[in-house]
Amino acid sequence: MSSRFWNHLTGTSSALPGKIRRRLAGWQERRRAMVRNAGRSTDAGMSTAEYAIGTLAACAFAALLYKVVTSSQILSLLTGLVTRALHATF
Repeated sequence: MSSRFWNHLTGTSSALPGKIRRRLAGWQERRRAMVRNAGRSTDAGMSTAEYAIGTLAACAFAALLYKVVTSSQILSLLTGLVTRALHATF
């Protein structure tokens, strides 16, 4: 809102006391900032529900990974790999 328009609406002029004029200028600047930022998302992080779903998904993935790694086939593969690495000749 331009100051001329504001003065027209309120019937005031630039002869207002400095404290009031500064306060009005601050309000106008905050309003301009709100208009500039309108439509921009101010949410930079996850909400509590999103954290809960993320934690649940991570736990489910960890359980699946644990089951795969502790299966007999994978366990024998890993054991063979470690045994070969320890007995490697340099």
